[in-house]
Amino acid sequence: SALQDMVSPRFYFTATRLKNGKVLLTGGYADLVNGPVTSAELFDPAKGTFTLTGSLHFARGGHSATLLSDGRVLIAGGFDATHSLMTSAEIYDPAKGTFSDTASMGTARGSHSATLLQNGKVLIAGGYGADAPVVASAELFDPAKGAFTPTGSLATARGSQNATLLPNGCVLICGGDDGASPFGSLELYTPATGAFSTVGSFVTARTNDSATLLPDGLVLSAGGFDSGMMASSTADLFEPASGSIHSCAPGRSVHTPRPEGLWSKDQGLRPSCFQR
Repeated sequence: SALQDMVSPRFYFTATRLKNGKVLLTGGYADLVNGPVTSAELFDPAKGTFTLTGSLHFARGGHSATLLSDGRVLIAGGFDATHSLMTSAEIYDPAKGTFSDTASMGTARGSHSATLLQNGKVLIAGGYGADAPVVASAELFDPAKGAFTPTGSLATARGSQNATLLPNGCVLICGGDDGASPFGSLELYTPATGAFSTVGSFVTARTNDSATLLPDGLVLSAGGFDSGMMASSTADLFEPASGSIHSCAPGRSVHTPRPEGLWSKDQGLRPSCFQR
């Protein structure tokens, strides 16, 4: 059957799958001339339709939207109607279909990463800043208290990076840029210590790429913009258990492979570009 269009055109917005199966779309820009919008809508997969829901209290684009353990959604930061970075945050309640204000972040930021940790808190890291092109600071949002508190800072300030929650509870930060050039460096955030540590670099620096946790625990980073700000077709795999990096870049070899090989017998063969 035909899929209904969104109620409003938008880009640079967020899309979050709720616990009831619907998808919450918030904010973003309708065009390249005007500022961001406050509208939000819900996509119902069962009906294939979009319907308006409550509006954001503040128009924003380039913000983050994180599904909390209790089913609500944390909206944080982004760019406002004057293109200024924001500290404000709000929470969407699916049961009521409304947004409510919550405490503000300590640092204004947009195009940052936001990751739900295993303890229910949300790690907000990096992003483009108000007083500098990018920021290294990070903070934790505690839904139980409705408050943000500082935590350790990134080793490298960056925006438009990816953040992936690993099975061990740590968060892998990869890629991103400083407003001009992309990064290949990777960092791990350890909730127990509240600190970031550098764990190597991908062969190809990239920003606005994808990062996906695979069933075997590896993280696939692919595409994005490279150091020449051209669209990239390269891909890298990060192996948390050993810290190994496997590159699919043409003419590049695998970095520090595991002695027993790149794939266990019960997982089949890894694609040839990731083999020695």
